[in-house]
Amino acid sequence: MAIGLAIGTQVTIVVSQIVDNFINPLVGFLLSFILKSGSSLQDYTWTISTGAHPLAIGWGAILSSLIKFAAVAAVIYYVVKGLRLDKLDKAKK
Repeated sequence: MAIGLAIGTQVTIVVSQIVDNFINPLVGFLLSFILKSGSSLQDYTWTISTGAHPLAIGWGAILSSLIKFAAVAAVIYYVVKGLRLDKLDKAKK
């Protein structure tokens, strides 16, 4: 189990770097053409001003973390399925 935890941590780091340095800039670049604003995915926010206390929702950061979560989950799922690690504890017939 410790090996799985160590590998899972490293997969998370690698996938996070790929998402942060490739996928997020690509999505931010495409959104800059559609919305005509912002330069990176984390720059996109919804701002509601009602007086002295504006509300800013960083939907770009939320989208970025959802992309990162989906990518990590997909990599771990396909590694477990591809290496048949889910069948290790089942008895052979």
